[in-house]
Amino acid sequence: MLARDRGIRLLRFIVRRLLQMIGVLLVLSLLVFFWLRALPGGPVSALLGERATPETRAAMEKALGLDQPLPMQYLRFLNNAIHGQFGTSIAVQPGADAMQVFLNRLPATIELSVLALIFALAAGIPLGYLAARHRGTFLDGGSVIISLIGVAVPVFFLAFVLKYLFAVELHWLPLNGRQDPNLDATRVTGFYILDGIITREYDAAWDAFKHLILPALALASIPFAVVLRITRASVLEVMDEDYVRTAEAKGLTNRTIRGRHIMRNAMLPVVTTIGLQVGGLLTGAVLTETVFSIAGLGDAMNVGFSQKDYPVLQILILMAALTYVVVNLLVDIAYAYLDPRVRTR
Repeated sequence: MLARDRGIRLLRFIVRRLLQMIGVLLVLSLLVFFWLRALPGGPVSALLGERATPETRAAMEKALGLDQPLPMQYLRFLNNAIHGQFGTSIAVQPGADAMQVFLNRLPATIELSVLALIFALAAGIPLGYLAARHRGTFLDGGSVIISLIGVAVPVFFLAFVLKYLFAVELHWLPLNGRQDPNLDATRVTGFYILDGIITREYDAAWDAFKHLILPALALASIPFAVVLRITRASVLEVMDEDYVRTAEAKGLTNRTIRGRHIMRNAMLPVVTTIGLQVGGLLTGAVLTETVFSIAGLGDAMNVGFSQKDYPVLQILILMAALTYVVVNLLVDIAYAYLDPRVRTR
């Protein structure tokens, strides 16, 4: 009976978060809709450019439904967005459907972001825990300095430094791109590492992984620093709690105290921080993908803004917001699982 009540409360919590997510996406769609119409000349000028004449402008406005009242225009925009109809790319991939451009470039950014997050968590959480356990020592002070450097150094500068040191000078890792173009690798999913594993072309998978190491390290710098600082502060706070001292007085093993009492409770703010950092990875990917010539969403956003490719920008902005909201929904669910008190709020 108790387990059933917990399940119902968790389900209600998820439903509330889903309704909030829908509201956030609707507000963002309104912002994107009015942003397009606030551009100099509007979306018609963005599409026609210097070819715009009064006749072609009128024809384009009628084709896009811009001659209708704003509420009708917004409903049409929302319907097109739901069906993935954002128009045709004019710069990122001229002539291609904007949705197809997004789908083509999505795997590169996901691979880069996932590996960067793995690097950040694999180093940030253990180092933050060790710094807290050895408070006031050289290890603690060194970790704080490292985290400050990680936050202070711009991602693009770190990317150039890593590229110059490990690719240009030492020749340990590849310079640019996602994979050696001389490899006759089979494409299945668009995720180069996964494709190499699926097709058993392990040399291609290893080459794709090597191409990701430097950009992932650069992109992981800020998440790593933030996760380290939050983990350290959270573990320090939990270690001073009465239930930890009680567990130590009972003679429980260090492993039990560390896993059941310290890390489980210390991970609550860390989980929230991870969700926020995932949303910020796309921002860092714009710079990182540009430096390492990776044809992902970040590079598409950079080209879209510089060349005024608004059909592509629309889907990139909306999908970035959707990703951010979904990730934070998953974080909220994980938080509610770790801390049952959250479900009743």
